Amino acid sequence: MASILTAGEAVARIAYLSSDIIISVQPSLATESEFSHFLTSYATNKANSIVCETLPEILPIRHNADPLLSAYQPARNGKLTSVTTSSAILVKSIPHLYKLAKYPVVLHVSLHPTGFPDYGDITSIRNTGFTFLQSNSLQEAQDLALTAHALAIETGRGVIHFFDAANSNADQPIPHESRKLCSQVLNLDLARAHQESRSEEKTLYVSEERTPVRRVVAAQSDAAPRPTANGLLPVANGSTRDPSTASSSTSGRKDSSSAQSVAESATTVDSQPKAVGSDDVDATCAAIWAEIKSVTGRSYSAFHYTGPPNAEAALFLFGSDPGLFSAEFDAATPQDFFSRVGLITPVIYRPWLSERLSEVLPSSIKRIAVLEQVRRRTTKWGPILLDLLQSLRGSQDGPSPLIVGYQLGYLEVTTITQALSGIFQNLRSKAPIQNLEIGLHTGPSGSLSGSQKELEPKQPDLENAYMRILDQLFGQRLHVANSLTSKTAGTSSSFKSNPEYGFGALLARKEHRKRFVAEIQEATKSRPFTTDAPLKWLSQWALAADKTDEANTLAPEIIARLGTDGSPAAYKLLQSKGLFFSESQWLIGSDAWSYDLGNSGVHNVIASGENVNMLIIDSTPYSERAAQDAARRKKDIGLYAMNYGNTYVASVAVYSSYTQVLQAMMEAEAFNGPSIVLAYLPYNRESDTPLTVLQETKKAVDVGYWPLYRWNPKADESGEESFQLDSERIKQELQDFLRRDNHMTQLMRRHPEFHASLSESYGSEVRTVQKRKAKDAYESLLEGLQGAPMTVLFASDNGNAESLAKRLASRGKARGLKSLYMAMDDYPLEDLINEENVVFISATAGQGEFPQNGRNFWEAVKTTVDMDLANIRFTVFALGDSHYWPRKEDKHYYNKPGKDLFARLSTLGGLKLVDIGLGDDQDPDGYQTGYIDWEPKLWDALGVGNVEGLPDEPPPITNEDIKRESNFLRGTIAEGLQDPSTGAISAADQQLTKFHGTYMQDDRDLRDERKARGLEPAYSFMIRCRLPGGVASAQQWQQMDAIATNLGNETMKLTTRQTFQFHGIVKGKLKPAMQAINAGLMTTIAACGDVNRNVMCSSLPELSELHADTHACAKKISDHLLPSTTAYHEIWLQDDETGKKSQIAGDAVQDFEPMYGPTYLPRKFKITIAIPPHNDTDVYAHDVGLIAIKGEDGRLVGFNMLAGGGMGVTHNMKKTYPRAGSMLGYVSKEEVHIACEKVMLVQRDHGDRSNRKHARLKYTMDDMGADVFQGKVEDLWGKKFEAPKPFHFESNIDTFGWQQDERGMWHFTLFIENGRIEDTADFPMKTGLREIAKMHKGEFRLTGNQHLILSNVADADLGEMKALMKKYKLDNTNFSALRLSSSACVAFPTCGLAMAESERYLPELITKLEGVIEEHGLRQESIVMRMTGCPNGCARPWLAEVAFVGKAYGAYNMYLGGGYHGQRLNKLYRSSIKEEEILAIMKPLVKRYALERNDGERFGDFAIRIGMIKETREGKDFHDDVSTIDAEHD
Repeated sequence: MASILTAGEAVARIAYLSSDIIISVQPSLATESEFSHFLTSYATNKANSIVCETLPEILPIRHNADPLLSAYQPARNGKLTSVTTSSAILVKSIPHLYKLAKYPVVLHVSLHPTGFPDYGDITSIRNTGFTFLQSNSLQEAQDLALTAHALAIETGRGVIHFFDAANSNADQPIPHESRKLCSQVLNLDLARAHQESRSEEKTLYVSEERTPVRRVVAAQSDAAPRPTANGLLPVANGSTRDPSTASSSTSGRKDSSSAQSVAESATTVDSQPKAVGSDDVDATCAAIWAEIKSVTGRSYSAFHYTGPPNAEAALFLFGSDPGLFSAEFDAATPQDFFSRVGLITPVIYRPWLSERLSEVLPSSIKRIAVLEQVRRRTTKWGPILLDLLQSLRGSQDGPSPLIVGYQLGYLEVTTITQALSGIFQNLRSKAPIQNLEIGLHTGPSGSLSGSQKELEPKQPDLENAYMRILDQLFGQRLHVANSLTSKTAGTSSSFKSNPEYGFGALLARKEHRKRFVAEIQEATKSRPFTTDAPLKWLSQWALAADKTDEANTLAPEIIARLGTDGSPAAYKLLQSKGLFFSESQWLIGSDAWSYDLGNSGVHNVIASGENVNMLIIDSTPYSERAAQDAARRKKDIGLYAMNYGNTYVASVAVYSSYTQVLQAMMEAEAFNGPSIVLAYLPYNRESDTPLTVLQETKKAVDVGYWPLYRWNPKADESGEESFQLDSERIKQELQDFLRRDNHMTQLMRRHPEFHASLSESYGSEVRTVQKRKAKDAYESLLEGLQGAPMTVLFASDNGNAESLAKRLASRGKARGLKSLYMAMDDYPLEDLINEENVVFISATAGQGEFPQNGRNFWEAVKTTVDMDLANIRFTVFALGDSHYWPRKEDKHYYNKPGKDLFARLSTLGGLKLVDIGLGDDQDPDGYQTGYIDWEPKLWDALGVGNVEGLPDEPPPITNEDIKRESNFLRGTIAEGLQDPSTGAISAADQQLTKFHGTYMQDDRDLRDERKARGLEPAYSFMIRCRLPGGVASAQQWQQMDAIATNLGNETMKLTTRQTFQFHGIVKGKLKPAMQAINAGLMTTIAACGDVNRNVMCSSLPELSELHADTHACAKKISDHLLPSTTAYHEIWLQDDETGKKSQIAGDAVQDFEPMYGPTYLPRKFKITIAIPPHNDTDVYAHDVGLIAIKGEDGRLVGFNMLAGGGMGVTHNMKKTYPRAGSMLGYVSKEEVHIACEKVMLVQRDHGDRSNRKHARLKYTMDDMGADVFQGKVEDLWGKKFEAPKPFHFESNIDTFGWQQDERGMWHFTLFIENGRIEDTADFPMKTGLREIAKMHKGEFRLTGNQHLILSNVADADLGEMKALMKKYKLDNTNFSALRLSSSACVAFPTCGLAMAESERYLPELITKLEGVIEEHGLRQESIVMRMTGCPNGCARPWLAEVAFVGKAYGAYNMYLGGGYHGQRLNKLYRSSIKEEEILAIMKPLVKRYALERNDGERFGDFAIRIGMIKETREGKDFHDDVSTIDAEHD
């Protein structure tokens, strides 16, 4: 049987069973409280509640974020609300407690510090109106927690249940309170009444006038007497009945499953309810406890007395560990001063029930020692002593007992006897001394360890990002006045975290520096130094002390000279050497400063006008709740400061724009006056991954919840704009401020492209209006048509379902039906009941989920309870893949959305037109096989199956049509770029722009959020450069860096195709970006598209002459195969301001493509060169792979040519597969470009143009046969390939660190994880490389593994280069070999094909594997690991020793057995596995590899040798002999 071990667990379980929402107050979101772990576990396991009809909501709140504010909203909305917290928040929350006491809110309070808490936290709030219950054991914690919730429900008022968890540390485990008993004790009728009630208050807080009242429930006349709504039976004259009587009458209470149900009771509410008083609480508690006793035998009363019934002395304890005192009393001998004494503890502390105290107190008692554990006493007499005096004065016939107060300090167990002897010796004396302190005033040094110490403010690790930026910018000058790590005697961390403390410290330091300057001035006159050397410098510094740059320049020199002087005066000055600098002074706080209880300190700083910088880090994740919940009372400090008018304000987000953060901090420091930098760093837990923080940041910035801006009220003085907007959208409050000062109009004029965003508040709901307009537009078009209506609604993942819906609607119109088609989420759901015939077509996404444009529709249909579809006829066609989820337990995901929708519509009363149709990608014609059978049945059901004279359908437009009609890649690209109404271009132009080197994408992190707000996706463009061989000059690097910073998303990607790639370029910046690339003497034409793409070449730093020869060939091949169209120059490089006509469309003279023709190639075509022994470009993975052969002189002579390699695959479609290139033979370097051309031309003429999934050269070669293909190439060429030359590969990874070539030049290979060049707070990589590019005289070589080589560094420049690299941490190659050998594609958020994360996730996965790698001595052993977000294979995963290919979000196919040299394909080992399964496979496999491998045996070879995977010998057997687990498709 399950048992409970701690008070926190006991309380957490009762709170979960008894609440709609539990506010879990925690030291930090990464640190569990004694309750939170259990609450999270219950919620994760979807444990059922008793009072909550769904699942209780667990809301974690940091203890310093004014947590009780979160209780207002649910309490007002009828939610039964509880709070689990430490006592640390209570005193600060007094303003809230007074108001929350009027609602049935329960606070479970663990007193801190555990073992020696200050009960003053309880006495300080005793008059707030709450009922207070105290428990002192594990069993009491459970029973009184239940009592607290039952009491709150019965009385309608707040209850605080408090306890010291240390009291029950030694208790034996107890069983869970039965759910049956909990249901009996909790008045579920009243709970429902509370849940159905809603407060009428519209103000922020609950009304001061609201009073908890009794709701009288009248039972049926023939039923047994039942308590009223507050647990009381009607009593004559309003008197309170005897508790025992009340107890006996409540045993008849029923739970929701009892024979007499809630529905059978006639319930009325008393028209004149009475306020709840102490008598009500007394009687209600008695009734509750009687019910508990009747089931368990355990008794409770308002006061607990133990001891002799005729005792003359007693101890009233309000403090920790009554069990310890009780045990000592029991063991007392007659000789002890404390023999035969009683012990009293309160169970109900408030209201104070004097009558109940008198009942338990023996009449023989003459003296009472009151022991109060209240350390912060503000009056002479303790609060408990005063309560007792008032209760016992005149309460008995005889004289009142003598009461003597004591202050209880910390008692060691070994001193308890001595302490009690002192207490009772004093008590029994003729003149007892009042207010003696018993024990130590403070607890032991270790008493602040554990959970209570965790309540001390800490800076979460995530927030170090901003601290590192401050340190990076200001270095030695940085002074954080309220640093939690500073040594300040007698000052607690809690106090340091307040803005008032930091501000005071800064003012004190300012005065200190004034005195310091005066000391310097005096020293220059008195000359107290050993030599006169420091005098000159000190005199200069004294004159420049208030001039930042001059003072900071002189400071290091002065400090150095004073350090060698040796005089006492020099030593004294050096004790304050930080004051020689003109410091950058900062206060750093959290968003706790934004709430009512922390905001006053910020106001003081702003109002002072002092030159103080504040960095306030806001960690609240963007959500609808945070945006709309006004009850959180979180102030916008930025707006407050801007309205004040004297303060520099910036709103920044390091995960959105690192550059803007730097700019804002520098501007804040330069501003003479108060400065506030509001820094966004959203997280739910401090342990959140950077990916989670990034995604939350992007949402918040994109919708305007966290706008990026800078406000300088003094900018007008220099003729500049005061307000600088650094993001596109702003929220309503900021708009209002800008409008008042006319900044809004100025901003719109200056940035007309932002007009629509700026004029609409974030969060406005326009989606409903859009749906209605779209539907009405369709209906107006259909008016006048005859025939039955047919509405086709689709949910499409990759376009197939949408195409089917469009075609079905078109065919319906041809048959006379009034057809309408639209996405499910675009359809107004309220119209569904008015339809006649509805056809649903749904694809399957993720783990059996609805595609994105149908999820909202499905959620609404799934959860509706009042939709009657009896008048509509419907059917569903579903698209899926029966082999997509190979494991038996996952089979139900196949076509799950369509099946679920069909079942739900039937449940809602819909009439079936025809049975659901199932399209399966595994059928011979894919989903069309099932569709062809299903569609005729639909026409028959609609009565239009035999219509004659149907027009021929036009064939679907293919990529070949788009190319043919494009006028040599022009299309309507130029017109689309000029369209300001959208950030997108047309579908056809999206295909054509690929030939120009750019893809349209949208930010998938933001897709759902923008859709919910009625916004189009966050469209942007990726640009890829054409850079043969991956070699760029230092000047080109600087230019590419500037493009990324000014026109992109501030990052660059070094791709697996050895070139630059830019992301996040919006349409309006696309042309300037292209022109900037051209200005850098680069181009983007043919970097993508159905042409020969960027030609790759081994980087080979150690043999520069051979590299130069090979690179020249790469460039020659690239130039030779370049398309001839002039469209690129006309569209992108034409100067818009000259007015010169462009040859774009209309009567333009057509180009001529002598090599490609008007339709170019069937698919993309890739060429690479590898220089043995390095296969760092994966020569086997490309359409053409060239293996460089060097002569006896070490120079290039020619190439072995491979053909037919390729990586792209479609999951579970065995007709698609990767392929390693086949050897054609040897060709000289002089002829190699011609040979490449002929291979490409054979592919041009024989590649499959009817099926793009079968159009790559690899399929052409397998269809024709390699020999036939080679013959056709040789026929075109007019020459034969020679026999291949010998070669040998040793690896396909890069060699990191410094290498020297044969000419004496140096090369350094940097590790660039997954090719992403960016600045972060930890690693300013992009800035460092930019600074290196300014001094570097050599080249930047991009590698095929996404890394970077600083090439051709001369000896004379080596020192400066190493210094810069060290400064920016670019010289670090101390990574595990697994990490150094890894590679990932971009995937989310920009790639539209991605099914799972890749670049953003692979580093995390490797981190989780590195522990086992290190443990087994494999840190230096290279294992080639690659990850892609989809099976298209951009990171060439099929050649890796271990690969993970995205299948669904968070799920991957795992492949093993690739060749370490890149020469062998791997094979599927497991399908659709998640992280825990990946780790469960990899960790033991790595261990086994370490223990069982042969000498020199590589990981991929090992996996094959031990039988984990079969070897893949050629592409066509890639799908054969896969893991038997994954082959079970039946």
